[in-house]
Amino acid sequence: MTARQGGVIAGAGLWSALAFALNLVWEIAHVRLYTIWAADGTTVAWSVLHCTLGDAAIALAMYALAGVVLWRADWPASRPWTGGAVVVIGALAFTAWSEWYNVYRTVNWAYTPSMPMIFGIGLSPLLQWLILPPAMVGAYRTLAPMLFGPHRIDTGQLRNRAQGKIAL
Repeated sequence: MTARQGGVIAGAGLWSALAFALNLVWEIAHVRLYTIWAADGTTVAWSVLHCTLGDAAIALAMYALAGVVLWRADWPASRPWTGGAVVVIGALAFTAWSEWYNVYRTVNWAYTPSMPMIFGIGLSPLLQWLILPPAMVGAYRTLAPMLFGPHRIDTGQLRNRAQGKIAL
């Protein structure tokens, strides 16, 4: 494995750990807005874990998508705003579809009357993907230099940016 490949894997691992931790907190906080809350404790705990793992998978897929779109595996450090926008838009689109599909088509889950709605979709899962990705980018930018060393952009890239050849 090359150093670059190791760096990509380490970055993806950090992103996944942040996604798991933040989404776990979110899932625990909003589980009461779903009818699963009325089930026994084991079922609720399993559902929270299952949904958190799914959220972490969505976050990792969006991390990879942002990396492909930007041609930068280190986008949280080098292009946080653009990469973050890709993650938010992609995750919101997937979540809107998933919520609609699982609530109205397959009836895998349902909302309680206390779930705020927007266009028939629960507001809480949408807010989750508006709030958590920017928090993850901020945490990544704080933790990555401590864990992996300072981020360096090569001077050729800086020169190209200064000449307007690389868009932010």
